[in-house]
Amino acid sequence: MSAWLLPDHIADVLPSEARHIEEIRRDLLDMARRYGYELVIPPLFEHLESLLSGAGEMLDLQTFKLVDQLSGRMLGLRADSTPQVARIDAHLLNRRGVTRLCYCGPVLHARPGSPQACREPLQFGAELYGHTGLEADLEILSLTLDVLRVAQLESIGVDMGDAGIVQALLKDVVLNASERRQLHSALVAKDANEIKALCRNIPTVIARALQDLVQLYGDVRILDDALRILPALPEIRQALTQLKTLAQHLHGATVSFDLADLPGYAYYSGARFSIYAPGASTALARGGRYDEVGAVFGRRRPAVGFSLDIKSLAAVVARRPLRAAIRAPWSEAPELRQAIAVLRHQGETVVCVLPGHENEVEEFDCDRALRLVDGQWVVQKLIRD
Repeated sequence: MSAWLLPDHIADVLPSEARHIEEIRRDLLDMARRYGYELVIPPLFEHLESLLSGAGEMLDLQTFKLVDQLSGRMLGLRADSTPQVARIDAHLLNRRGVTRLCYCGPVLHARPGSPQACREPLQFGAELYGHTGLEADLEILSLTLDVLRVAQLESIGVDMGDAGIVQALLKDVVLNASERRQLHSALVAKDANEIKALCRNIPTVIARALQDLVQLYGDVRILDDALRILPALPEIRQALTQLKTLAQHLHGATVSFDLADLPGYAYYSGARFSIYAPGASTALARGGRYDEVGAVFGRRRPAVGFSLDIKSLAAVVARRPLRAAIRAPWSEAPELRQAIAVLRHQGETVVCVLPGHENEVEEFDCDRALRLVDGQWVVQKLIRD
């Protein structure tokens, strides 16, 4: 095997793609800042017991593990930054009231999420802590749509649900962890026969409602159907009402609902959403309410957020035009070096052409040139064929 071959589902990012990804990353972070979100940078690895605490337990199979050569303790390379940000909110900041945090950095997956997925996503996300009201859910949804739009994503589709509906149905039902996992898997797969089999020891009303859930997907009219079909539990009525309210604010996006779709069922505690777009085989962004995320760190408080992989996003949005630049000859003449320094200080990109490489392709659109005219270095527009 060649020494330069990379592991499966790991790839270098070459200049053109890297430029595209970096332009998106900057725009996303700028948009989060416009909403008032503060940037945090969690470490790439932590002690394993901290990294996989609470909601992080479901990431166990996705987490690379290694031994710390300093302490001998087990470490984990982060597979998701959200638990780390919850730890920062709970222990390092420990603020009262609302805290808005965002982050952007690589995560590492022991297994690819899909046959074509990269195992080193560049995860961007935002978290809002400290507010129980629907206003927080709406802000996160609005921010998610805005970061996707600033990345120039078109034809956005938002699929919504609420983990609280199934939680309300099962709150008085005794199921072990394995049975609960099987039931959630059957709901996601919309396997009516499996649901019926798993519900044989569940009260008839609840069993019927769980079977009805697999048919409750579609446009906003599904919410009215659910109000009529599902048991009149306060938690269910509240969840359906809130979903309708959120949907009314999602202008410019196609909105659908799937009340049996429960990604991260052990993670979300309320409304959740997944965002799709043409060209993407899986959801480009996922988010929702997860009020228990900080409980394992000793601080249970409201939380809502979202995350996405910038690399996956970059793959489905059009690349932007090359940045305009100025070509300059190579010389050690002080006047030329000073002219180049002034232009760069003004924010211009100046590419010095090294001797013998005048006709090479560049990663910039050199539409101007720095030329010596009457003893002065001036910028002139290039005339193209």
